[in-house]
Amino acid sequence: MAPRRDQAPSARRALSRERIVAGALELVAADGLRGLSTRRLGERLGVEAMSIYHYFPSKQHLLDALVDHAIASIPLDAPGANPEDALRRAAHAYRAMARRFPQLYPLVALHRLNTPTGVAFIERVLELVRALVRSDEEAARQFRAFGYYLTGAALDETAGYAHGPSAAEPVDEAYIAAHCPRLAAAAPYFKAPEWDKTFAQGLDALFDGFRSRS
Repeated sequence: MAPRRDQAPSARRALSRERIVAGALELVAADGLRGLSTRRLGERLGVEAMSIYHYFPSKQHLLDALVDHAIASIPLDAPGANPEDALRRAAHAYRAMARRFPQLYPLVALHRLNTPTGVAFIERVLELVRALVRSDEEAARQFRAFGYYLTGAALDETAGYAHGPSAAEPVDEAYIAAHCPRLAAAAPYFKAPEWDKTFAQGLDALFDGFRSRS
């Protein structure tokens, strides 16, 4: 399909993998994963939907590319860095990635990361964990525990408690104050301004576990 003369200059740019990924990320950010289709993406890019398949043979290939883009945006220290410091920075960088791509993150969290980009990321994080513990078995278990914590924290902050489904008739603060005093006392610390401190406290607990097995 030839570009229309009234299309914006950005819509007349040559199609590329990078431009398709950027457009798909914009659609997901605006409308969520359910809003992503090749038809809508083609409209956004000013091309026929079928032309996207020249770069991505299926929608799954495109979704893989979006996950790769998110994972590749996580900076990891080069070999030789202090492993605990590097792993802490990786944890904060992973959480920051989830916050940059909140609509995409549920897919990232569930993806097996079995692309070259994904397995390279896993390999580097495993190298850091292995440097802190005594054996490959301990590294595997601690890596999984580390992943549980990061994934759970990132899901909770981007798509979890504050954004999840609610009861049809939720209790109010007065009910909680009257019937759930411990919840009422804890509630202020569940709010978003407290998340950084809570996340750091959880990391401290994880690294205490690493040190006990080093």
